[in-house]
Amino acid sequence: MPQARGLYLRVGALVLVGLALGIGFILFLTADRLTGSNQQFETYSRESVQGLEVGAPVRYRGVSIGRVSEIGLVSAEYRRPQGDPYGAAFQLVYIRFAVDNARIGETLSLEDAIRIGLRVRIAAQGITGVNYLELDFVDPVRFPPRPVPWEPRFPYVPAVPSTVAQVQGAAEQLLERLQAVDLPALLDNVIGLVADLRGQVKDGDLAVTLREAAELMRVLRAATQEADLAGTAAELRGTAADARRLLASREIAQVLANAAAATAELRAVAARLPGSVNTLDASLRTARSVSTDIQAELAPILRDLRAAVANLRDTTEQLRRYPSQAIFGAPPPAPPAGRR
Repeated sequence: MPQARGLYLRVGALVLVGLALGIGFILFLTADRLTGSNQQFETYSRESVQGLEVGAPVRYRGVSIGRVSEIGLVSAEYRRPQGDPYGAAFQLVYIRFAVDNARIGETLSLEDAIRIGLRVRIAAQGITGVNYLELDFVDPVRFPPRPVPWEPRFPYVPAVPSTVAQVQGAAEQLLERLQAVDLPALLDNVIGLVADLRGQVKDGDLAVTLREAAELMRVLRAATQEADLAGTAAELRGTAADARRLLASREIAQVLANAAAATAELRAVAARLPGSVNTLDASLRTARSVSTDIQAELAPILRDLRAAVANLRDTTEQLRRYPSQAIFGAPPPAPPAGRR
């Protein structure tokens, strides 16, 4: 009996520990759902969601704000209308996630946030292969929202390709372009170009140019060897020494001193020049005023002199015509008409 009682005790303890672990695991998975501030969203991905599991974190620029609550196929969640073709939209994977509004605080409305670029992407957590959802703002022109032909059950946040998907897409495009290149024709062109270059180097214009350049270099080397470079350098050094001595001589120093004195005098004359110009201007204005006064005084005299000259001219003309009248006075009155 004591052994059975101990066995029952160990089994009971094991059952209680298992229940506690199960309850803890359930609480861990549903921790975000039990809070009243959670809000459900959903998005749709065209790429593989390998590594993204239910319970994976949802982060905004590295800050955890929620968890993934459900992952599934769109074709199983949303039924396409009768008669509609099985389009690419029903080949997507839907991802639903809960966001704790208490962790994000006061934000824009979902429509405004999507309009300015709020998007969801699948991001990798290191090199472990575990993925999570990342919310971020991107260029809305480069990544426009993808319309869907059904009514989402929860608010819809558009998704953008992950970094891995973008790199894979770029690699696929590069491979497609490489496959479109006519490699045999390209190799033929390269072989022909190499043959043309070989011909040019051997017998063409390039070979002639290379030979002429080599001949020119030989001529220059010979001219350099024949030239008296040592003597030329010695002459240059002597010329430099003579120029240095000339600059250090007393005559040059005196010439520089005289030039400096002349410059100072010119500077002084230039400083006095504005005063002289002002004085000359004042003198000119005074002379102009005096000449104006003289003209005003001479004008009446000239008018009187002109009148006197006119009178003198009239008197002279009268003397020339009637000299007796000027000497004897006025002539006798003329006799009456009809008498002689």
